[in-house]
Amino acid sequence: MENLKSGETLDDLQLKGIHVIQKTEGFRFGVDAVILANFANIKKAGSVVDLCTGTGIIPFILAGKTSAKKIVGVEIQEEFVDMANRSVEYNKLQDKISFTHGDLKNKSLLKKLGRFDVVTVNPPYKLKNSGIINENDKNAIARHEILCTLEDVISASRDLLKDNGRFFMVHRPDRMVDILTLMRKYKIEPKRIRMVHPSEGKAANIVLVEGQRDGGKFLKWDRPLNIHTTDGGYTEDIIEMYKER
Repeated sequence: MENLKSGETLDDLQLKGIHVIQKTEGFRFGVDAVILANFANIKKAGSVVDLCTGTGIIPFILAGKTSAKKIVGVEIQEEFVDMANRSVEYNKLQDKISFTHGDLKNKSLLKKLGRFDVVTVNPPYKLKNSGIINENDKNAIARHEILCTLEDVISASRDLLKDNGRFFMVHRPDRMVDILTLMRKYKIEPKRIRMVHPSEGKAANIVLVEGQRDGGKFLKWDRPLNIHTTDGGYTEDIIEMYKER
């Protein structure tokens, strides 16, 4: 493939023929992105902005599984944006998906992007001061709050959502108090939570949260999601997520 660079792979999503370019070694998308894309409710002809988009996995899954009309990915690491844009060209999805290189803390950028029906985000999970990290390392930037914090993400989401627009995020349960407190601070009312467990009987290690801009105070808990069965395979819920709709 002519637009594939050294050290990159072209991976089949098994979804309407869509492929994404990723690094052979380094940051690659995981189950978090897949479950977030399936957790998000996108209405027909809706508009979506995906923050911290990386190489664009969530926009590509949403393009394959939903009737969204416009999907924009925002990413601060230029190399990832380049890979995502080449994936758009390969899949001939220029009429539906676009990627923007920029900092979500940049208010003028947010204003230029406009307002969306839905914000999705799979942000860095780890606090900046948690462990020894190289602040120039691309994988560290994707996993630690080096270039943006949880508050930066939620503040940007407030600016990008239309009135009553929906916010969908995947994160870690140990940040739950921070997540809900910040959502209330920026008037994105928590509406739905789903805990995700490695397997039945194990503590949750992922949380999915839905919010609504200026929504009313009512919170729903979804049934728990288990990723693996007791014998190590994927559960039916996860297998269903990987299927085409």
